[in-house]
Amino acid sequence: MKEVAERMQLPRALHTRFPVGLSLGKPKDPEFQQQVLQAAFDLLRASSGPVLQTFAETIAATGSEPLTCPLPPRLNTEVHPAVDESQALKGAYDRACKKNGRTSVGMQINAEEVPEAISRLVEIGAGESWDSVGFPEGSLYGTVHDIRSYYEELACELAEGPITPWSTEEWFYEQTEAGQVILHARRIMRANDVDPAVWFGLAPAGRE
Repeated sequence: MKEVAERMQLPRALHTRFPVGLSLGKPKDPEFQQQVLQAAFDLLRASSGPVLQTFAETIAATGSEPLTCPLPPRLNTEVHPAVDESQALKGAYDRACKKNGRTSVGMQINAEEVPEAISRLVEIGAGESWDSVGFPEGSLYGTVHDIRSYYEELACELAEGPITPWSTEEWFYEQTEAGQVILHARRIMRANDVDPAVWFGLAPAGRE
């Protein structure tokens, strides 16, 4: 973003007028992406800085349909809907993990621990203090990262149609029970004057 680069007085910055999420411009176009990278490296030739240069080509944002990703019906009505949802989606996560040969889950918890972690977030949303429900100090951000990774990876396995930039994020926070639990817990912590360092990073800044 040009305004951020100007404010930070970065030594070298290439301003690209591309849609958010398309850092190198055109998807599946290595020749164009190479041009973007070369333009960035060319800034190193300047004898002094700061240097802020705008890439010549603009890519207009195009409207995209929300991610179509079916969620399972309720299976266990004795647990919170978000906990039930995460348990029912474990098979899809396992298939995605096997297909990709890797996972981003594991910063704080593993996939098997996702339902339990969600149940603790439900307690926070019900008014319990975040540090009394079983989250060690400094672990909340990593735990939510793993929950979100769990969902976004399995979404790629279940998605019907193309997956556009940020669509899995939108799907997680807007359509899943788990995403709603996280947003609610975040709102409760903010309302209770919990240190923002604890809750701010649990969702993108614009999410309420």
